[in-house]
Amino acid sequence: MDRIAIIGCGGSGKTTLGRQLAALIDAPMTHLDGVYYDAAWNALPQEEFAAIQRKLVAEPRWVIDGNFASTLPIRLTRADTVIFLDISPTMCLWGILQRRLRYRGGQLVEQGVFDRIHWGFVRYILGYRRQMRPKVRALIAEHVTHARVVTLTSRRAVRRFLATLPHQT
Repeated sequence: MDRIAIIGCGGSGKTTLGRQLAALIDAPMTHLDGVYYDAAWNALPQEEFAAIQRKLVAEPRWVIDGNFASTLPIRLTRADTVIFLDISPTMCLWGILQRRLRYRGGQLVEQGVFDRIHWGFVRYILGYRRQMRPKVRALIAEHVTHARVVTLTSRRAVRRFLATLPHQT
């Protein structure tokens, strides 16, 4: 595992898993929310966002967390490992609540925390499995022919997956 793309709904644990994997393989960690949004929650133009990702994935080692289906093929074609966190909406909402209580909202770029809860975001989480999951699976099927794909459906499955990995000493 040298180039890891982590995908999943908001609150699924992408950033937490990403930090752990980046430390394990000694690779740089990129949180796409931190690339896409500025401090005032303004989004980058799409082509600029895509160009930054092309540069990131050209590196020999990386861990990138984030959904962003419109640019997902950029990451999928270069990843050697794709981890899809297919966590239930209830657990994702719980993850969002825990993040809000821990960090009190806002952006903490160095920690990969981008916490902006609004009704549209809650609806997105509730509808993710019905609306986004089929798109993500189709993109994985289309663009990943060379990489290991790991789908994890619970926090327990994430812990078990991490336990199977060799730890550096």
